[in-house]
Amino acid sequence: MTTPHIAANPGDIAATVLMPGDPLRAKHIADTFLQDVRCVNEVRNMYAFTGSYHGKPVTVMGSGMGVPSMSIYATELVKFYDVKRIVRIGSCGALPHAVKVRDVVIAMGASTDSAVNRNRLQGMDFAALASFKLIEKAVAAARQKNIPVQVGNVFTSDLFYNPNPSLFDTLEKYGVLAVEMEAAGLYGVAAEYGIEALSILTVSDHIRTGESLSAELRQTSFNDMVEIALGMVD
Repeated sequence: MTTPHIAANPGDIAATVLMPGDPLRAKHIADTFLQDVRCVNEVRNMYAFTGSYHGKPVTVMGSGMGVPSMSIYATELVKFYDVKRIVRIGSCGALPHAVKVRDVVIAMGASTDSAVNRNRLQGMDFAALASFKLIEKAVAAARQKNIPVQVGNVFTSDLFYNPNPSLFDTLEKYGVLAVEMEAAGLYGVAAEYGIEALSILTVSDHIRTGESLSAELRQTSFNDMVEIALGMVD
């Protein structure tokens, strides 16, 4: 069975899918961490790779950028390929000075300026939350690997270039750790279809200080969050 956006055959995609935004990061992860890897999707160059990690099947697939793209792929993975859990592994921009570039952030919740989840909830606010079971597993995996993490709320923005910089002051006041573009969409899909979802993020840039990593480093060097995510696979 194929969809308008995924050409994988039945059985090609594992029950657990790790989703970086960048499809080339998906390839890097598959080549670096998985065994017996095969490419199962190339539609729109949104690569998906299925292999095994310590004998356990796992798929790594790009999600693209933004809530709409993440929502399309996550929905099709659940509805047509029987995926049970999706872990977003992506980048984010830090807000408070206590969160540093390269830090790993586990998104317990995702506030947003997107209307996607209000549309789901008939105009009312929806608390977009991760699976507590996956949060527990991620924190345990991080501790086992001695990787420090920060757990809390993130902000999913529809705008990469936000014209209202005062928003960042408000977000920081309310304890938001970082800004990204997909988590609230993923958590909405997970709630709608009853699957497990979590976003594990690496700080690629700091909104306050202007510090940032290159595109190449974003693609190839975020290994801590990948090791945490793979440590959760069962």
